[in-house]
Amino acid sequence: MVEAGQNNKLKAHARGIGVSPGVVIGPVFLLASQAVKVVEQKLKPEQIDHEIARLEDALIATRGQLKSIQEDLGEQTGGRDASILDAHLMVLDDRAFLEEIIKKTRNDCCNVEVAVRDVAEGYAGMLASLKDDYLRERVADVRDVARRVMRNLTGDIDTALGSLTQKHIVVANDLAPSDTATLRKDVVSGFATDLGSPTSHTAVMARALEIPAVVALRDITQRVRAGDIVLMDGNKGVLIVNPSPEELEEYGALAEARKSIERGLDRLHDEPAETSDGHRITLSANIEHPDEIAAVTQHGAEGVGLFRSEYLFIFRGAAVDEDEQAVAYTKLATALHPDPVIIRTLDLGGDKFFRDGLGHDEANPFLGCRSIRLSLQYPQQFKSQMRAILRASSVGNVKIMYPMISNVDEVLQANELLEESKQELRDNKVPFDDDIEVGVMVEVPAAALAADALAEHVRFFSLGTNDLIQYTIAVDRVNERVAYLYEPTHPAVLKLIKMAVDAGHAKGIWVGVCGQMAADPVLAPLLVGMGVDELSVSPQAVPLVKDAVRSVSYEQSRQLAETVLKCRSGTEALRHCREMVREAAPEVLELI
Repeated sequence: MVEAGQNNKLKAHARGIGVSPGVVIGPVFLLASQAVKVVEQKLKPEQIDHEIARLEDALIATRGQLKSIQEDLGEQTGGRDASILDAHLMVLDDRAFLEEIIKKTRNDCCNVEVAVRDVAEGYAGMLASLKDDYLRERVADVRDVARRVMRNLTGDIDTALGSLTQKHIVVANDLAPSDTATLRKDVVSGFATDLGSPTSHTAVMARALEIPAVVALRDITQRVRAGDIVLMDGNKGVLIVNPSPEELEEYGALAEARKSIERGLDRLHDEPAETSDGHRITLSANIEHPDEIAAVTQHGAEGVGLFRSEYLFIFRGAAVDEDEQAVAYTKLATALHPDPVIIRTLDLGGDKFFRDGLGHDEANPFLGCRSIRLSLQYPQQFKSQMRAILRASSVGNVKIMYPMISNVDEVLQANELLEESKQELRDNKVPFDDDIEVGVMVEVPAAALAADALAEHVRFFSLGTNDLIQYTIAVDRVNERVAYLYEPTHPAVLKLIKMAVDAGHAKGIWVGVCGQMAADPVLAPLLVGMGVDELSVSPQAVPLVKDAVRSVSYEQSRQLAETVLKCRSGTEALRHCREMVREAAPEVLELI
């Protein structure tokens, strides 16, 4: 709601998504649209070579700028998170992307700025249509790179943020990742945007730079004016325009309380994820890139419970060869030894793909040839990845995991190819761990229902609850019309989880959860009470989940599970979980 207040000051309360914690107060710096003005020109064929030369010069200049920004970011964060801009550099090095620009310039006889703009928008549109949050957020990376290239082509200099000389809260429709990386904490106390999500590189860099941020405020650029005083809560995703004295006092006290809580969480870094009566679980991290190793150790995770290997491929736009994969996996395993590292084989298809790689267009890709199904149709490529993982296993802490298993035959086929891969390494006298643990993702109802049979052929289960919930309830959680039906505590979902846990334990194997349920500190005690042995979450979620686990006894968690499994609705089940956490760890609810 927006209303006129005293002295004609605009009043507004807006709620978005808090992506970087902290409470800040300050005047608004309203950042105008960063669009580059491109003048279309029709060229003669003999002018095209000159355009291609201009493109090459602009690419060199852009690469230099990004490298410089990356170095500055590394200095500000102590080396952490500078690799985020690797995605931008990979776009610049993507031959398919660049060749498409050159082809359009030649075929249309247009100036190269037009080709860069149109090709980039084509790629961005394709990514924006996907359902995977991580891939949709790469739209910003592509547009950011294109904008920088076009600025270098046109000579357009972006000086807006550079004009800041005193502390402001930046409000924009969106912030490009490379712009976020250049924000200076001495003049930017926080930022708020109309667009964005927690998985965007802009959000990741805000956390790395420790700049409070709120995104997805929809129309905040239309609801504030330059110079308005705003109070922004990056924990809860709230922005208050021209706050009252009472609101300022309330949030001042709240900010101090949160700082105290966060200092307490920091002290848990070296403590185990262990209930108050001594029941210990493993609390590990989900990551996409070896450069996230620092985040794993910084937040106190015990190794990696899910390494999403497909992201090595996605930005490349093509296959990554065996040697390159082996280097990446070995780097990860060596840095985290002796803690475990679980590498999931390619989970491509559905909404994850690479342009020159495997797979085909399908009418219903989420029920089509994806993940393990795709890998088994391309056994040589599958074996290449497994050989790379096996080579890294010589470090001694690597495990391998197959995604989207729905029947025993898939496990048997995958294990047979794994044995062939082992033999090929033996023949070439390449060392590896012959006793490497093999596990499967339980993320479709069929796998949970057949868990007893699957458990005979693997050493562990890891429950991918994001897909398990969607497939069980038949709901697309990114479809706004039905997202309200996406319910982790739905009785059917909880029964499937319990069924998989019990079946695994009956066969003597351990069971983990690597989906978003594990990262919810309200649900973590429930999962522990259901018998889950391992929780794998984003590195940033580790401290809060650890606090939730350590604040309850195993007996309390077990009794909670018994109660919740009898509930007739997800709402009732969630209420019981929140009541336990409110009583045992009220600071958890305060921070989420």
